[in-house]
Amino acid sequence: MNFYEYRNGEMVVENVKISTIAEEVGTPFYLYSSASLAYQYNQFIDAFGDIDLLICYAVKANTNQAVIKTFAELGAGADVVSEGEMRRALKAGVPASKIVYSGVAKTVDEMKFALEQGIYQFNVESEPELFRLSAVADEMKKTADITFRVNPDVDAKTHAKISTGKSENKFGVPWKNIRSLCADGAKLPGINVVGLDLHIGSQITELDPFEEAFIRISELVETLREDGHDITRLDLGGGLGIPYEGDDFPPLPKEYAEMVKRVTNHLGCRIIIEPGRFLVGNSGVLVSKVVYVKKGEERKFLIIDAAMNDLVRPSMYDAYHGIDPIKETNEPSTLYDVVGPVCETGDTFATNRLVSPMEKGDLLAIRSVGAYGAVMASTYNTRKLVPEVIVNNEQFAVVRPRPSYDEIIGLDQLPPWLSE
Repeated sequence: MNFYEYRNGEMVVENVKISTIAEEVGTPFYLYSSASLAYQYNQFIDAFGDIDLLICYAVKANTNQAVIKTFAELGAGADVVSEGEMRRALKAGVPASKIVYSGVAKTVDEMKFALEQGIYQFNVESEPELFRLSAVADEMKKTADITFRVNPDVDAKTHAKISTGKSENKFGVPWKNIRSLCADGAKLPGINVVGLDLHIGSQITELDPFEEAFIRISELVETLREDGHDITRLDLGGGLGIPYEGDDFPPLPKEYAEMVKRVTNHLGCRIIIEPGRFLVGNSGVLVSKVVYVKKGEERKFLIIDAAMNDLVRPSMYDAYHGIDPIKETNEPSTLYDVVGPVCETGDTFATNRLVSPMEKGDLLAIRSVGAYGAVMASTYNTRKLVPEVIVNNEQFAVVRPRPSYDEIIGLDQLPPWLSE
């Protein structure tokens, strides 16, 4: 369902004109729809029905407090990969009892903090991590509920930089080593082995890779139970893709849930899923203004005030994002290269893209940027981080303000020999 639509020739989000927000906030800015966040979350709730399910929002996709709290109030937990993300989740109202801690390089300090909070589980990525966590928990006289992250050696058929379940990837324990590691874990102080976990990649647009991985992990659960382990949780990670282009139709939560139930229901495990992109990706747009229309020798350029430091996905992943004018027009589309002001040729959002004719000062929306947009932004070229805005029906609020130049430059500190 699209919560961004044209009414009377102008794009609105829920019941707010985007041009109204632009007048008050200035461009560029990220914009999120609360209704879209709730709709996406409830698709999973409806799809899984009466299954014992815990949805842990993958905070790395979008760390804004307003986004996390929106999900927390719907009943979501959080999947975090750092102490910083854990602190964000806790501050946003996610109970520690609904937080799962992933990540390949958990430090002693991070483990201590997580144990102090009483989080739901650690997703253990390696043998060294297991022994370190045992030592930390034992010293604190606490017990860590853990799942082992299984690397099932399954090709997710997604971009190489976001594939995480193949044998050459850094993530997880090779599936053939799980039995021996579970045997070790069962003997260690401070450790309670409760389940298995996996996450094979992001932006997955077919069910087959999921099913192959889930069958493998389900078989492992049965084997581990035969070995005497009380396996009660199955964390299936995230990765379900979203449509970035008009003819791109990834599986829906209903289809995904039907497959999960078919493969895992006989185990009687609690199912944990960690969606990120699916929940937030299409809830967000990046609103920008045309600074110049430039005619080159071979190309026509739309030079806008957003840049690769604001949205790095097109430069980093060659990612496609739809680009639409805020004011609707019936004029024939024109071929443009849509580019930003950063001094890099890679500062390009689209090449030879058909876009409605635009002029200096016109507003446009870069779509599907709610995931891995603002969270990956930087101040490259000493550009201000763009603000984030969230809409709720007829209301909108700035939920991360645009910093001043003084605030950005003030982060630097001169050494004594240069400050005299």
